[in-house]
Amino acid sequence: MNHPNIDQLRTRPLVAVVIVLLMAVALLAGVACGRDAVAPAATPEFSLPTALPSPEAAPAAGAGSEATAAATSGYWEAPRTWEPEDVSTLERVTQELVAPPFFPEHEQVYDGEPRVVEVRMEIEEKEIEVAPGVFMWAFTFDGSVPGPMIVVHEGDYVELTLVNPSSNELLHNVDFHASIGALGGGSLTNVGPGQEVVLRFRALKPGVYIYHCAPGGTMVPWHVTHGMNGAVMVLPKGGLKDPAGDPITYDRAYYVGEQDYYIPRDENGEFKRYDSAAASAVDDLEAMKTLVPTHIVFNGVTGALQGDGQLTANVGDNVLIVHSQANRQSYPHLIGGHGDYVWERGSFTDAPETGLETWVIAAGSAGASISTIRQPGTYVYLSHNLIEAFAFDAKAILVAEGEWDNDLMEQVTPPGPIQ
Repeated sequence: MNHPNIDQLRTRPLVAVVIVLLMAVALLAGVACGRDAVAPAATPEFSLPTALPSPEAAPAAGAGSEATAAATSGYWEAPRTWEPEDVSTLERVTQELVAPPFFPEHEQVYDGEPRVVEVRMEIEEKEIEVAPGVFMWAFTFDGSVPGPMIVVHEGDYVELTLVNPSSNELLHNVDFHASIGALGGGSLTNVGPGQEVVLRFRALKPGVYIYHCAPGGTMVPWHVTHGMNGAVMVLPKGGLKDPAGDPITYDRAYYVGEQDYYIPRDENGEFKRYDSAAASAVDDLEAMKTLVPTHIVFNGVTGALQGDGQLTANVGDNVLIVHSQANRQSYPHLIGGHGDYVWERGSFTDAPETGLETWVIAAGSAGASISTIRQPGTYVYLSHNLIEAFAFDAKAILVAEGEWDNDLMEQVTPPGPIQ
């Protein structure tokens, strides 16, 4: 056998390098000669400033990663020139939004022609007392955490006027999970203080969906975990149906928005308080990165749905509860009752599950349940991560009035000495 000498071994790597270089040159030449060849686009930077003092301060697109409040990056931008949809012949209705846990007035069944449902939401940045002595600057739609429930019917158009008053500091927008295109409308609704925008989208998918502010980058979780989220219910044509296809109606409807907060502490472990919304941003982001909430509450603050805020019902009522969680999972359970019909993932296109004890709300979604109240008394609606329910207060109280049914439950023998 002939073995290569040292000189041959030294030259082989050089030959290999030359061959690779020649192949690369040939490949590049071929690409350059192709008529349809397009150079790959660079991934744009994606960042937003914390505060936007005024609309005039918003820079033009392309002004740099730290100056993209008005139009953000190419990735976030959507086309703005198209042939507008003609909805002039459709009926227009104005929906008066109300603060959760309540729903706006609406029809459970509507089989008519699509309508344009006009809603107006005003953004408010305000300090709230999350728990006794614990304060945070909340970013809110219409002043509440969560934002108001919007109810439309399959095929309707939602026409939102989103207002960001000049008294605010920050850029805001809205991403509707019920919508299709333009990042849920997020890229078409960026408004600085002193601005308003009108967005219209078609509600084609029956179900319950969240909406939330999504101004870009780490500002998205910052705004969401400061309360800037809500829900939309799109009722199917013909109304809700059970697994057999028969109609389901509800006597009362409540919206429970679960919220996780990440409030910074000082060196002594005390919760910090800030003079403005923007002042807490850096500390907030560090607290958020721990992924450990300091507070988990229903409807904005500790105890919101207890005491004076408790939910009410009568024996025999079908109670609809829409539950949303924009950032984490939740595990709804009604102590003393059941989810008689549950749309766990929120889709009304699918038949509801029946007779559930506990169900799961995925992070970034809403679900719906209907419970028939069969006994009077106090019920506790909570997340059945019991640590979150009782140590963090992720719970609500529902009090029902009516006649007790001993056939369903009775105390046969009261507590007494062991026999």
